[in-house]
Amino acid sequence: MLDMFDRDEDIEIRPSRKLAARVAGVFLAPSNHFVTRPVEELNVTFDGIVGDLHAGPTRRTGGREPWYRRGTEIRNERQLSLVAPDELAKVAHLMGIAEVKAEWIGANLSISDVPHFSMLPPGTMLFFKGGVTLKIDSQNIPCWLAGRSIAEHARMPDREAGSLLFPKVARRLRGVVAWVEKPGRIEAGEQVSVRVPEQWTYRT
Repeated sequence: MLDMFDRDEDIEIRPSRKLAARVAGVFLAPSNHFVTRPVEELNVTFDGIVGDLHAGPTRRTGGREPWYRRGTEIRNERQLSLVAPDELAKVAHLMGIAEVKAEWIGANLSISDVPHFSMLPPGTMLFFKGGVTLKIDSQNIPCWLAGRSIAEHARMPDREAGSLLFPKVARRLRGVVAWVEKPGRIEAGEQVSVRVPEQWTYRT
């Protein structure tokens, strides 16, 4: 059946596609701080990662949701934070430091082999070989809090400048946030099938 938009010159529709990826690292956040630590595996339920700071069916709003009063309870679409090693290397270069580790900015998963990982659109599904499925909600906007963590871990001479530099250079390189569609266990080194949905740009 012909898509009615195929003949509309103002609308471009890109077909869905599949990509192959790998879990380069798995990390868990303690209950009292967003900085994560490397682990061998993650046990995930519909609430997120068992024992992780960001687990839960709901969360409290902050500066990312100015349309709500701060502290409003909403659905937790930020159960997991995912980053890419090549993008973190680019951020480190732009900040003038040797490296930016995934755990310094609270990442739960480091995913390799996906070009422009942070640009994966909302709705992209990640099918892990062990059975877990995650669905991407949005890009993770860099903030000064993560920047401060980087500045402290990297021992930057000017910690304040480093804190403010990260949000400037890491936009669209800071990874994505996702929620659990199918629970199970995620292990380091696991293969991942990334399914990018059909995309279009909304214009009026």
